[in-house]
Amino acid sequence: MSNELWRKGALELAGMIARKEVSSRDVVAAHLARIDEVNPWLNAVVRRWDDASLAAADAADKAVAAGDSLGVLHGVPVTVKENIDLAGTPTTQAVAFLAEAVSTSDAPLVQRARAAGAIPIGRTNLPDLGLRITTESSLHGVTHNPWHPGRTAGGSSGGEGAALASGMSPLGFGNDIGGSLRNPATCCGITSIKPTTGVVPWATEIPPQDPGIAAQLMLTDGPMARHVADVRAGLLAIAGAHDRDPRAVPVVLADRAQGRALRVAVCAAPPAGSTHAEVAAAIQAAGDAFSNAGAHVTEAVPASFQRAVELWGLILNEELRVQRPLLEMVMGDDGKRFLGFADEVYPPIDVATLMLAFGERNAVDREWHEFLTEYDVLLMPTWTQPPFELGADIVSVEAAQGVLEQLRAALPANLLGLPSAIVPVGMAGGLPVGAQLVGRRFADLTTLAAAEVLEQAFGTITPIDPVRS
Repeated sequence: MSNELWRKGALELAGMIARKEVSSRDVVAAHLARIDEVNPWLNAVVRRWDDASLAAADAADKAVAAGDSLGVLHGVPVTVKENIDLAGTPTTQAVAFLAEAVSTSDAPLVQRARAAGAIPIGRTNLPDLGLRITTESSLHGVTHNPWHPGRTAGGSSGGEGAALASGMSPLGFGNDIGGSLRNPATCCGITSIKPTTGVVPWATEIPPQDPGIAAQLMLTDGPMARHVADVRAGLLAIAGAHDRDPRAVPVVLADRAQGRALRVAVCAAPPAGSTHAEVAAAIQAAGDAFSNAGAHVTEAVPASFQRAVELWGLILNEELRVQRPLLEMVMGDDGKRFLGFADEVYPPIDVATLMLAFGERNAVDREWHEFLTEYDVLLMPTWTQPPFELGADIVSVEAAQGVLEQLRAALPANLLGLPSAIVPVGMAGGLPVGAQLVGRRFADLTTLAAAEVLEQAFGTITPIDPVRS
């Protein structure tokens, strides 16, 4: 049985461990064996500590035997992206300069995951400093998509996406400033949520410890898994105010649509760019699934959609431009090339224009808030095209611009700090299509409830054995 444990979800495993149907040691050992089996093909997990992981599993089994109170993730293995502090391991950000930057403490979310009983067993890959939409690292190399080795697993949490989709882990943690929790979810056929900004606390002891204003507004950590219920459990385990993060809020999350029919706005082909016919069809099918489940479904999108996408690029890239000399000191050539293309896509602006952009952001925020009060969720694609070929984003300025266009639907949620859940709903070009469900600020559980409706309609499509040729 142990060789099949890697197929199961996090909550299912926690229940089995609590009921003594299986030991945590067997569960952890099964996932370590799965890493041995498939990671050479994917390069998703870049660091592990097997002896310590198994010792933690033995301690978890002793707690079960003693009848101790158990956390919701008790004895369950998890993986953590290598830009989130995990005590005793380096927070490398996937660059050689930080290869030995060992953190002495856990990030708040890791601390809370452990408190819920989770056992970290590995670190996962990302692009240099998380600044590409594909997971190709100058330190650790390329992460491959389990569905097609020549296609991107997404970025920047692509190591997590590939690990989860191939059964190396039932639950993982990454972060998102431009779709980075959601891009890998759609590419790899799993589920995730970008939480509302401030719901999940963030802190690091590895410099830089203070993010710029764009990152303060747009960046958040969050959970990834193969089942919506596991994403919800992961989110609730790590959410809430924390002494190390002055921006984390003491919100009590609730489903604002509970007890009534969902109101769903559908935009199968987002404005300001092209959409692959199979992607649009998959999202339209998701809209039909909502209708069949009794939801009120309307085709609609906020009028400021395109401007929200433009403001995301303008504000974030102006911050990156200021940081560029430091970034280029540590990034590999491919990452620097992509940043250089971004410079051409988003030409420099003056301070007055930037300040006016922040004011306009608030106007867009108000419009989206009103829209997402009328509708519980906005259903869109995550990407409007199938996952691109590895390296395709740095071929030319036009290629980089095309990649930014295909992820445009993910960007308003970053600009405005909105929750956005992803669940697979079909295929395009033989690769997964993730439906994106954007909700009002702090309606994180509503987006997950909506995602669960789609999961019930379409089922789960992972874990899979990676395609090897």
